[in-house]
Amino acid sequence: MPNKAVIHTENAPKAIGPYSQAIKVHNTVYLSGQIPLDPITMELQDSSIEAQTKQVFENLSAVAKAAGGSLQDIVKLNIFMTDLENFNTVNGIMESYFKQPYPARAAIGVAQLPRAAAIEMDAIMVLS
Repeated sequence: MPNKAVIHTENAPKAIGPYSQAIKVHNTVYLSGQIPLDPITMELQDSSIEAQTKQVFENLSAVAKAAGGSLQDIVKLNIFMTDLENFNTVNGIMESYFKQPYPARAAIGVAQLPRAAAIEMDAIMVLS
């Protein structure tokens, strides 16, 4: 069994199911999906895709920091959206959170997300 550590921070929403915010195995961190929940109130961020996307990036950033990294250490990002018409808006917001080289990424349209969120993201991060 590999050496693994559970990553948890109060600065991101607590898990709403039987999973961890992230798991670190050696220098790789697997970040669970984040939806736009406010970590204090555990309420969904307002309905605009801009606000929801920013909250998801803030949540991912908090988990990355708790693991000893940052968004810049993410090598693979998966974005799930209930409306792919938001693709360009999400791309623009992503550019404000990442510097080149950008992580590898998938953007996937889905029918539904937990708590009726419009967007969810998960990631893989490699620490130096």
